Amino acid sequence: MVGKIDKLDPKEYIIIKGARVNNLKNLDVAIPRDQLVVITGLSGSGKSSLAFDTLFAEGQRKYVESLSSYARQFLGRMEKPEVDYIKGVAPAIAIEQKVSSRNPRSTVGTTTEIYDYLKLLFARIGKTISPVSGKAVKKDSVTDVVDYMLSHEEGSKLMITTPLKQKDKRTLTKEFQILMSKGYNRVLIDNEVAYIQDVLDSKENPKGNVEILIDRAVVQNDEATQFRLADSVQTAFFEGEGDCLVTIVGKGKKNFSDRFELDGIVFEEPSVNFFSFNNPYGACRKCEGFGRVLGIDPDLVIPDRNLSVYEGAIAPWKGETMKKWAEPLLRDGIRFDFPIHRPIAELTQEQYDLLWTGNEYFEGLNKFFAHLESKLHKIQYRVMLSRYRGKTTCPDCRGTKLRKDASYVKIDKRSITDLVLMPVTKLRPFFDSIKLSKHDEKVAKRILEEIKNRLSYLDQVGLGYLTLNRLTSTLSGGEYQRIKLATSLGSALVGSMYILDEPSIGLHPRDTDRLIDVLKTLRDVGNTVIVVEHEEKVMEAADQIIDIGPDAGVFGGELVFQGKTSDMNGETNSYTSKYLQGKESIPVPERRRPWRSSIQIEGARENNLKNIDVEVPLGVLTVVTGVSGSGKSTLVRKIIHPAIGKQLGLIGEASGKFTNLTGNYKKVTQVEFVDQNPIGKSSRSNPVTYVKAYDAIRQLFSDQPLSKTNNFKPAHFSFNVDGGRCEVCEGEGTVKIEMQFMADLHLTCENCGGKRFKKEILEVKYNDKNIADVLNLSVREALEFFEGNNSITNKLQPLFDVGLGYVKLGQGSNSLSGGEAQRVKLASFLSKGSKTNNTDHILFIFDEPTTGLHFHDIKKLLDAINALVDGGNSVVIIEHNTEVIKNADWIIDLGPEGGEEGGNVCFAGLPEDLAKLKDNYTAQYLKEKL
Repeated sequence: MVGKIDKLDPKEYIIIKGARVNNLKNLDVAIPRDQLVVITGLSGSGKSSLAFDTLFAEGQRKYVESLSSYARQFLGRMEKPEVDYIKGVAPAIAIEQKVSSRNPRSTVGTTTEIYDYLKLLFARIGKTISPVSGKAVKKDSVTDVVDYMLSHEEGSKLMITTPLKQKDKRTLTKEFQILMSKGYNRVLIDNEVAYIQDVLDSKENPKGNVEILIDRAVVQNDEATQFRLADSVQTAFFEGEGDCLVTIVGKGKKNFSDRFELDGIVFEEPSVNFFSFNNPYGACRKCEGFGRVLGIDPDLVIPDRNLSVYEGAIAPWKGETMKKWAEPLLRDGIRFDFPIHRPIAELTQEQYDLLWTGNEYFEGLNKFFAHLESKLHKIQYRVMLSRYRGKTTCPDCRGTKLRKDASYVKIDKRSITDLVLMPVTKLRPFFDSIKLSKHDEKVAKRILEEIKNRLSYLDQVGLGYLTLNRLTSTLSGGEYQRIKLATSLGSALVGSMYILDEPSIGLHPRDTDRLIDVLKTLRDVGNTVIVVEHEEKVMEAADQIIDIGPDAGVFGGELVFQGKTSDMNGETNSYTSKYLQGKESIPVPERRRPWRSSIQIEGARENNLKNIDVEVPLGVLTVVTGVSGSGKSTLVRKIIHPAIGKQLGLIGEASGKFTNLTGNYKKVTQVEFVDQNPIGKSSRSNPVTYVKAYDAIRQLFSDQPLSKTNNFKPAHFSFNVDGGRCEVCEGEGTVKIEMQFMADLHLTCENCGGKRFKKEILEVKYNDKNIADVLNLSVREALEFFEGNNSITNKLQPLFDVGLGYVKLGQGSNSLSGGEAQRVKLASFLSKGSKTNNTDHILFIFDEPTTGLHFHDIKKLLDAINALVDGGNSVVIIEHNTEVIKNADWIIDLGPEGGEEGGNVCFAGLPEDLAKLKDNYTAQYLKEKL
């Protein structure tokens, strides 16, 4: 291979020679350019080390090195990856899983840049419509006035005048004197021309309407006349503070104004900043551009929407004193056809709004709360008001963060506020059928192209259910990555190298096909697309697969296979090949566990959930599935987890909107949410400390004879506290040296040689290894080394069981992937979750635990999760992976689509019954696996 690699052309291949980053074993590989290449392999085999830490790092470093030293000091410091050489590398763009935006104002629209084009579109062709009369607001320009005058036949006589604006404390005589000093000679008094000097000489104050006569002329279509008229109109607008009057003799008088006003309201003229909520000029005055305000929370006012007004649905109107507010509505509701016996959930929008606004028969909730506001000097009213206050959508901007008058500007009857609140699937047809005038069409042509392109890419990557107003911080890692992917497609770069980290995460198999089309589009415009991926369909669609392995950690880091999936045979020692060829597989369980008790959630209606009732069985493995955006995360993360946690007094966070929690939830003693966030904030946190195995290791070292002699306690063997750790690097093992505009250097600490501890601590040995040697062992090696010492091996065994045998005991948590971090947490629960020493019934909730997992790892993961259930616990998993779905004891399928079209329970039951359904997306893909 090496001989061949040296002869390849860097114009056709990206050539990597001798890669030694992390666990890569002097790896040589040639990646064909302008193709879709999938890098796969077990978790921890070295895929990310090759794609991100080697290839992307070098692509970025080469770009930064090409800049001036001045520019380099402002950019991230780039370290050279450990590799002999990389040839043919293109500018690299990495699209990772991390949601990097923490800005509370950042939205899907701003992240994809669609909002920037929308602002420009509305600033250039938006028409301001008066909310009073519904007429378009426009101001007259000098050209408009001149065109009007020249539209009359040649020889017509005309007068240009303007109303005399009398300033405060100035007499009319004084005004006339000022006019003469400016060079004006005549005025119109009640439409009669008079000389100013004559009026002053008469010493009488004129009665009637006074206008300044600016100019008298005859209509002629020559350049000189045009210039003269334009000059006079400009003067009239100046003297009349925006008003100009034109009298065509014998035809009548016409008013012109260069103020942007109508119906007695002066409007702001649309500009780009006018539509920018990140700018004080464009931000909503009420919520200051955050979209939410402290106000009356409708869900606290009407907590149970299944009740009617007659049954007391309106909580504040229930008591003895306050029921007088409800009585007129109950008594007179029949007069205006209001259904007082119908549940609130079944009212039409108009009927629901009426409860708040009221009418001539009863005062609505808005009046009621205004009444409470007026009585704030009394403590009982303050207490009552605080009961119904909460963070609510800002009423002025409808949560769009924009100033209220920005919504008066419309294009084809829609304002920018309307558009950002529409899901992408509805926004596309609006722009496809938009009606514009010829002039506006020319102005908007290029802007509309950009908007349509970007919307179509968002839809293609399976995010059609999102609105442009959705906050970026509320997106999942997979959604954020696909938004970045759509943005990259929109910017249409060519000749680049795109490196993606599992873009299929969070995607239902139905949406994976569309994602593959997008990746191929990116390739076809002339880019090299490199995807780290485990999804079978993506592998089959790839031009080439690079399989790294054969195992993980120290047993990985080699090139096991390179070629198409069709070229794979079972001969190689590649797990990918064995699973794709069907030589190995994840079996379907022989029987489904039965369940006797459950927890019921009634009336779940957060985000897009449609007031659904859901039953979650206890003591079994439940999988919540459905297409992307169907409401799975909302149901599990925002309702089930906080609702049960609150009942147990374990969680303080607010839960989403639901009516009632019933069933046997008291059986649960603990709720654990196992997500993919890092296991520790500090660079010193690591797997061995997280699973609490390090306490036993430190105890073991402090029990050694040399420790006893020197009075070393367990704390001396900790790198987190003073005592035994090296004080130069404070137990880090490396020292960071800042290098201004060059890469920061992380040098091995000179004092301890990277061992983290003082010399005398390192002299203490157990079985010929000191504490630094032990931290350098992998989990697999440590299990052999500590064999027989159950207090340590019992804590380490779960790490091995969840497929992390390759991880080193002292490996920093910041070097673990999201999937690895999630499995470290799972291992910590496994170590304390076995029923032998525990009478707890824990409800475990997993959010896509197959992230970053190969088929072979999913097998191990399922064994670990089943061990939790067999230990007497309950597990709920949000998942799209069909291997996990087919192993469920119970499935809850949401949908049928994403966004507004989702949020319903499509199915609840056994996998076998789901597979029988005809028009269910999950059923189509589950059938193949069963």
